[in-house]
Amino acid sequence: MNLEDHLGDIIGKARKMSNVSTSAAANAAGISESDLSALEESGKASGKINFAALGKLLGLNPQKLEGIANGWLPTKKDLSAWHEIRVITTADDGFIVNCFLVWDEVTRDAALFDTGLDAKPILDCIAVENLQLKHIFITHSHWDHVEALPKIREAWPKARIHSGSKNAPVDQRNKTAEIVHLGGLRVTHRDTPGHAEDGVTYIVGNWQEDAPIIAIVGDTIFAGSMGGAKESGALAKQKIREQILSLPAETLICPGHGPLTTVAEEKEHNPFF
Repeated sequence: MNLEDHLGDIIGKARKMSNVSTSAAANAAGISESDLSALEESGKASGKINFAALGKLLGLNPQKLEGIANGWLPTKKDLSAWHEIRVITTADDGFIVNCFLVWDEVTRDAALFDTGLDAKPILDCIAVENLQLKHIFITHSHWDHVEALPKIREAWPKARIHSGSKNAPVDQRNKTAEIVHLGGLRVTHRDTPGHAEDGVTYIVGNWQEDAPIIAIVGDTIFAGSMGGAKESGALAKQKIREQILSLPAETLICPGHGPLTTVAEEKEHNPFF
């Protein structure tokens, strides 16, 4: 799987978060404005880029940015250590969204994290695995993460919804320090606004055989990048550092788009940090 954001996406996001003009960024990069615009669109550079100057201007780590340009990818993840997790990827017109289904092996109680664009693969997995959907956790309310929610609720009307939205019904809002038990698993949450006002990261722990915790982050952070946060870039980066990159190095990061990664890989390779 390719990264969610190519080199140009990263530069464009950082430029907008830093309120830097195309001309200033192009000048720092040592390329023309038209070449920078083409780079932001395609991810491909037509000439040599001054990563040191560009990174300094945009608040990006130059070495990590160059690593993205050279094709860095996170290692492919073997999910067998966690046993009861499924990554369900839905697509519409080339737009791809991840959601995650987690369950307890003994009780078969399940939790869904976001719904993606299509309920069918989720409902099919629930049926095949003979699960009982008890909880639906929403990382943020952007349409692509909740598009299939009505059909999921129609099939499982008693599943409890968890959300960070202030506009959600009171009984659906995340509660401070709340721990949700899913059989032997434990789900907690950390508020991670920035990309979305209601952004939440859910932490799933207490796996069998001491498998690392997983962090289901929505669009807060991607492998090698982060969700767009034009008006709230500083807040978004602060929350990522405090609430996600502070987790143990081996923590599995499950983003809403693109490949899975780890805290260690993002600390080493994400240009925003």
